[in-house]
Amino acid sequence: MSPLVAGLLQVGILVAALAVVYRPLGDYMARVFTAKGHLRAEKAIYRFARINPDAEQKWSTYAYGVLGFSFVGIVFLYVIQRIQSVLPFNFDRGNVPEGMAFNTAISFVTNTNWQSYVPEAVMGHTVQMIGLTVQNFVSAAVGLAVAIALIRGFVRSQTDRLGNFWVDLVRGTVRILLPIAFIAAIVLVITGVTMSLKSGVDVDGQTIANAPVAGQEAIKELGTNGGGVLNANSAHPFENPNEWSNLIEIFLLLVIPVALTRTFGQLVGNRKQGYVLIGVMGVIWAAMLTVIWVAEANGLRPLEGKELRFGIPASALFANSTTGTSTGAINSLHDSYTGLGGGGTLLNMLFGEMTPGGVGTGLYSILVMAIIAMFLAGLMVGRTPEYLGKKLGRKEVTAAAVSILAMPTVLLIGAGIAAILPSTQGALNNPGEHGLSEILYAYASASNNNGSAFAGITVTNDWFQSSLGLCMLFGRFIPIVAVLALAGSLAAQKKVPVTAGTLPTTGPLFATLLTGSIVLVAALTFVPALALGPIAEALL
Repeated sequence: MSPLVAGLLQVGILVAALAVVYRPLGDYMARVFTAKGHLRAEKAIYRFARINPDAEQKWSTYAYGVLGFSFVGIVFLYVIQRIQSVLPFNFDRGNVPEGMAFNTAISFVTNTNWQSYVPEAVMGHTVQMIGLTVQNFVSAAVGLAVAIALIRGFVRSQTDRLGNFWVDLVRGTVRILLPIAFIAAIVLVITGVTMSLKSGVDVDGQTIANAPVAGQEAIKELGTNGGGVLNANSAHPFENPNEWSNLIEIFLLLVIPVALTRTFGQLVGNRKQGYVLIGVMGVIWAAMLTVIWVAEANGLRPLEGKELRFGIPASALFANSTTGTSTGAINSLHDSYTGLGGGGTLLNMLFGEMTPGGVGTGLYSILVMAIIAMFLAGLMVGRTPEYLGKKLGRKEVTAAAVSILAMPTVLLIGAGIAAILPSTQGALNNPGEHGLSEILYAYASASNNNGSAFAGITVTNDWFQSSLGLCMLFGRFIPIVAVLALAGSLAAQKKVPVTAGTLPTTGPLFATLLTGSIVLVAALTFVPALALGPIAEALL
């Protein structure tokens, strides 16, 4: 079987598997967030935390909950890293340095999972399990909760209540992420992913690092987190041993973001609304897969950076999916990709990672872009824009604009300062256009909460630890607060009836408008920077 046929077969199996679970998982998640009763385990959590699960919150209170919970998570994760030497299963791996602990705490709480360290040399199992893995669950649940709050903004009318953040957080974790991750971990063990509390395995007199990999690998992909237990990430045979585990992991990182479009359609009472969103996501995902695949298959060194167990097609499929979501896991070295191939992975992030994006983040990001698209359409026809029966006035468009502009602002400021610092030259493995691409990729990955890296840039000094940490922080929480403010404004409105002048949002015209808006915003914002980096490299 030729590599092309094998690759197309893998894509076909992946798409078919996603299609099979799309309806049942999407409908299940809709029921989870509309159920009236609480599970016994959930009630115990509410009693312990002194939460009234039946009390609904304003958007500002909901936002305070998100920010407060995340702040506590950052502090806790920072502290346990700094006291690692007294924790069990540390294997003589001492306390994590201050700058690295700061960066890592923000990274995992923001669902970025950027790693400026070698995991098997720095982190013990206790920090990995009760610190990093826990954040893999709850950071994904936070994104899911914010997406559901925005949907309620469209669904509800003339109210200032968006639900209860704590209930949404607990339900997303207990009813969705935990059970799926549990099953996925067992499946990964069956495929050969390791699961051990030992620090390593002795093979022919050499010690190969080991860890409780399968349990963390499952939520790493399912929660679109991406932080590897081992430094080689999903290129390591303990994390990703064969073609089947590779395909399963790609499926896991796509499944919730894809199924959430069905959830959206169910909750707004019009499934076609969800079909339009998944159609737009799918078109851009397929287009970028084609670009990356073709570029790598026709490069001067087509196998450099690609894991030989998987080859170019599976490497391109993984790279496209991990940067199209906010996962950041890798099964090949993006720094070794061709100028066009590496530029494709970078562009995926610059789209705002809504193709299909992360757990929750992808859905609320593309809904924000839908509002921008409807605003542009309103300007063209001279009519007050509306979407899903809600008028889009100054407040709504301002909130959407803040959400969209936060990422490029922190990205370009951070990358611009880094590019002119003399110390940055010593951190780069490559000069010229590729070196600039490495800088852009690092700050795009942090600002978009992706976490993948070109790995050709050393980011362990204080400037990179601090600046990338702040990019992760602002890139995560500014859009979240803006989205919740948008949801509150929408919920306060009453629904307007559909008239002959209302632009339908379930057909090809709107899908084309939305796709064009996503591409246009990325093009206008980033083409100058891309022209100096990956585009210039591709033309050489």
